[in-house]
Amino acid sequence: MKRIVALCLAAACLISMVGCAGDTNMDEKKPNNSASAYALALASYPEMAPYPNEMEYFDEKTGEFDSDGFDVVYDAWQADRKAQRSQPEGYADGLEAFFASSIREFLSNSNGANKVYSPINIYMALAMLAEVTDGESRQQILDLLGSESIETLRAQAASVWNANYSNDGAVTSILANSLWLNESVNFNQSTMDSLATNYYASSFRGEMGSEEFNQALRDWINEQTGGLLEAQADGLSMDPETVMALASTIYYRAKWHSEFNEARTEKSLFHLLSADGETVECDFMHKGGSNTYYWADQFGAVSLSLEGSGKMWLLLPDEGVTMDDLLNDEQTMEFLNSNGNWENSKHLIVNMSVPKFDVVSDFDLGEGLRALGVTDVFDVQVADFTPMTSEVAEIFLSKADHAARVAIDEEGVTAAAYTVMMMNGAAAPPEEEMDFVLDRPFLFAITGADGLPLFVGVVNRP
Repeated sequence: MKRIVALCLAAACLISMVGCAGDTNMDEKKPNNSASAYALALASYPEMAPYPNEMEYFDEKTGEFDSDGFDVVYDAWQADRKAQRSQPEGYADGLEAFFASSIREFLSNSNGANKVYSPINIYMALAMLAEVTDGESRQQILDLLGSESIETLRAQAASVWNANYSNDGAVTSILANSLWLNESVNFNQSTMDSLATNYYASSFRGEMGSEEFNQALRDWINEQTGGLLEAQADGLSMDPETVMALASTIYYRAKWHSEFNEARTEKSLFHLLSADGETVECDFMHKGGSNTYYWADQFGAVSLSLEGSGKMWLLLPDEGVTMDDLLNDEQTMEFLNSNGNWENSKHLIVNMSVPKFDVVSDFDLGEGLRALGVTDVFDVQVADFTPMTSEVAEIFLSKADHAARVAIDEEGVTAAAYTVMMMNGAAAPPEEEMDFVLDRPFLFAITGADGLPLFVGVVNRP
């Protein structure tokens, strides 16, 4: 009988895989939702010194600030943050092609709708999928991710995970993974141990197809993504034939390095991409100051720094350049992978007008993954899941869903995403000052501290 493997990923902060997890990086703590009844073992995440609260070191009676006490705690926070982000030099090399091709594949043809997805979430999900496959099924994934071997991919994924993990009170960037196992199937322990060790994957085991087990999966995803994708997760379910499901999430929150003044937010018109010149009224945030302006043949761009984290990049297509034109432009992908290392740039005063937005999308990854060369896992006749289990024949990937959400306001960014896979040129700027007004469709990207893209999206209607 054909059997289904399920993978579930979540991002915005995102990823997962199924198996009987071993003891490495695990503890016995139970989650505060229905998943607790099914937990075999839960990942133990890195501990980080908390960012110090300045007010705790201020004496209201004397008006004095305990700078020495503050410095001790601050230095401990900085040391932990540096250690967490310290990864081998060049650990992300080779990912540029995957990010470029997947951004283009999953964001094109938006047809006036908002679209957003998490490249790093899908990367992590595919890396875990590679762990439970073999032969040509695995090779196609390795080729897409630019890895020479599963060992190379495993080491790189672990570095990417750690470089982008933060839960210190200043920045929240939590990547969580989980395995959802069919209670009637035995899984290869070495594979499950690898998922637990290298991907911090928690494991749960229960009756596939039961409403209770499905609800446990939804609860886990909602807990890991701060409830931002509750409406999307509500439709997730595993069939009785599901052998395994992998789930990965990322939950992300960060403040602007320099916040927008709420008093300056005002209504203005956003010009939609339509033949009749349709507009919508929305709230625009305003801020001016020293910034770097970047330009290429078809767009201009600026970035907004996030406190203790990476940046949000805002790319405005030139007049007459469609969003698909922009996504198919090699310069666009080169710029998104450049982390600001771009020849055509100039430091000047930039007066920004940015619409507040809350964009969400969910879609089936299957067609896009096939277009990107990952085909065998979907074909029951050739899919190779032997590293996962030897008990079940004819396993295939039956479903691959992804959802993501990004919202910005005067204070900063909140974002989340999940993926579920089931196995069954602008001109140079003026000399001193310029206006950068995002009053028509634009592209954005949120990058982590290491410059890798956490979320990329198209805003056609704020």
